Formats: sequence, structure tokens, C-alpha cells
Amino acid sequence: MHVPIAPTFRASIAAALAGGTLLAAAPAGLSAQTPAEEVGSLAEHPAVQRALGFIEGVDPGTIRELIELTQIPAPPFMEDERARVYAEWLREAGADSVFIDEEGNAVAIRFGRGGARGSTADGGRRTVALSGHLDTVFPEDVDVTVTQRGDTLFAPGIGDDTRGLMAVLTVLRALEASGIETEADVRFIGTVGEEGLGDLRGMKYLFREGADPIHTWIDVDGSGLGRIVNKGLGSHRFRVTFRGPGGHSWGAFGFANPAHALGRAIRHFQDVADALTRSGPRTSYNVGRIGGGTSVNAIPFEAWMEVDMRSVSEESLARIDAAFREAMRRALAEENALRRDGPEIELDLDQIGDRPSGEVADDHPLVQRASEVVRLFGGEPQLARSSTDSNIPIALGIPAVTIGSGGIGGGAHSPGEWWINRDGHLAIQAGLLLLVSEAGLAEPVP
Repeated sequence: MHVPIAPTFRASIAAALAGGTLLAAAPAGLSAQTPAEEVGSLAEHPAVQRALGFIEGVDPGTIRELIELTQIPAPPFMEDERARVYAEWLREAGADSVFIDEEGNAVAIRFGRGGARGSTADGGRRTVALSGHLDTVFPEDVDVTVTQRGDTLFAPGIGDDTRGLMAVLTVLRALEASGIETEADVRFIGTVGEEGLGDLRGMKYLFREGADPIHTWIDVDGSGLGRIVNKGLGSHRFRVTFRGPGGHSWGAFGFANPAHALGRAIRHFQDVADALTRSGPRTSYNVGRIGGGTSVNAIPFEAWMEVDMRSVSEESLARIDAAFREAMRRALAEENALRRDGPEIELDLDQIGDRPSGEVADDHPLVQRASEVVRLFGGEPQLARSSTDSNIPIALGIPAVTIGSGGIGGGAHSPGEWWINRDGHLAIQAGLLLLVSEAGLAEPVP
């Protein structure tokens, strides 16, 4: 299943890339302080100190709930049960409004009090979002039971991104426990469809035309403290299927062969894709899966492959996409021209993934604040490019970053995925401070 980017959505992306402004960006210039001074003074505020202390104090409970949530399976397109439980935890944490939207995202709203950072340029209410994704890459038959050896927790999906969900939830709890109120509205969101063929469907719904605007997006995905993703890596993915009547390898010899067409298609695509990726913005291509056929002595009735193309540039991605489509059509025509008998074979091109690319400038206030927050908690900021939920707002010209959920981990997308709670609370504290710096601390605090 694929949720395509609608033409209006794609047009909005094009406008953003051309310099258009789609939604009001985070207010800048509200303080004469540098980003370092701003986050430093905010961290010293008594209410923020209470919140930071709360996060560290509840760390053992956060780990227990991490294990509990990890053991609720959440395969692509089957996130319902985890979303239900997560929404209930958000409600119990004290959010003003909690619901599961039509796409399956678990959304909690904590209303702000207005003020400079609580208003858009046209006088509307500003919204800042903090999110993690509900889904994992694993099918429903994969055992997601958490096991522990020493200080290491093992389970598929424990770090990617169940830990991120717990970071989001813990920030909400800390705000409530410390009495912090923000100027902007804040949404705490567990999104669906971040992984694989989910194709960012939860994000595409949240940022669809006519949706309530979100003006700043802070995503929590991946372990550690220092990595800050402010550049989105775009991708196009296809499932290609050549279909024909099939037949006996001897008795139907001369029929057009879908497997032969598939081989031609791969060769034609690689010939042109190799040239396109030798220079210019970094671009990649990969045939990841192939299949088809029923027997060694049967002409297959279908042959298929799944193809992934990625680029840092929307224009380069469009070029390799066009070359790919032409290579598929060429292979079809050549195989049909060789047939001696039987009907022509057919080609199905099903686009199963469409993730836009884009960048938030390294000197943007959000990126600068994120970097200073990382430094404040002892990390070294590393600006990076990746494919995350942040791709969608970044491509629309909306400030967005993806930050880490703390601790150390590895083996993501494998059954042996692991995570260690090594000062994991620091990243949650950093996430709270970044959120409050973006949403604005409302005064006075009770």
C-alpha cells in the first residue's frame, strides 16, 4: 500500500523549494541573546530545573514502560494497538486533548498561553510538535519480547523508535509535573508509517492541505545525543512487474518472457543510472528484491523487482526517476519485439514510495538552538542528512529537526536490535529544553 504525495502537496513542495513561504516559521529575533545564552539561561529557570530533575528521577519507570511498549507489536499498517495504548498514556500524562486521527496517529495537544512565541505573524496560534514514530519495520510474526543481558536490552524496535516515543511522553509528563506553561500550543505525536512502505503516510496526513498548521517540528528518532538531522534525504521506490501468459519452456518456446524482460530492464537502467550518479548531487539506486516464476521448466507468467532511488536533490531524483521509467519501457518493447508466438507481455509500474528531500539551513535558529542544547548536555552536535518523518515539513519549508532519544543502540531493523541506557535521560532533558526554547516559556509559572 502506498500513500502518494498528492499533486497539491507536491506543488507546495516545489513552491517551498523555490523560496515560497507556506507556513510561518518560528519567530526569530525575540531575544538579544545568542542561542547559547538563550538556552543556557532557560536551563537555569527554576521550573525548567524542576522538569529536568523530574526526567532523571523517573528514569527507572521510563525504562519499565519502554519494555512494555516495545512488546506491543506495531508492524507497518498495523500500529493500532500500540497507538491506543500510547494515546492512553498521553491522556494520563495530563494533555488537554488526546485523540487518534483518521490516519492512525496518536495526538495529544497541550494548549499554550499566547505571547510572542505563541503567535504567528498574522495573529494566529503557533504550534510546535514533538514526535516519535509508532511503527517498526518488523512483520507481525516477529517476536518482540524484550530480553536483558547485563545492561543491554534486546528486542526488535526497542530503539527505533519505541525509545523515541518514551522520550516524547516523558517530556509531556515533565512539563506537567514542573508546572511549565508554554506560549505556543504543543502537540505530542506518535506517528504511523515512518518505516518502509509506510512512506511517511502519517506525516503526509498531518501536513495535508487544509490541516491545522504545525509551525515547528521536532522529531525524536535514533539513539544518542549529538546527531541532529536538518536535511531530508528524498527517495522514490517502485515495484516493477512484467506479466505474460507463461507456458512450458519447450512447448511455449517463443513466447515473450517476463524474466528476460526484467533482466533487460535492470541492465538498461543501470547503464544510464551509473552515468547519472557519477557527478552532481549525491544520488543512489538499488534493485533490492526480485522474484517470479514457478519452475525451472516454465516460462514465468510474471517477474518483478523492487527498486529504490535516493538523492539529496529533488531535481536529480526526478532525472533518475525519468531514466528508470524509460529503461522499463525500453525493456518491454525489446522483449515483445523478440517474441515468435503468443500475446505481448505487459508492464506495471507501481510507485510504492515517495519521500521528498530538502534542507533547513545550518544557521537557522532551530538548528542553532538544537546544537547549543546538545552542547549544554555534554554532547557534540553533528548535523546530518537522513530520511525521517522530518522530510515532510522540511520539504514544505517548515523548520524541522530530528534529534536522538539517548543512550546507545545498534542493530536497527534487525531481530538483534539492542539499546543500553547509558545516561539516556540526558537526551530527554535536551528534548525538553529544545521544545521549551521553541514554544516559549510563559510567565509567570505557578
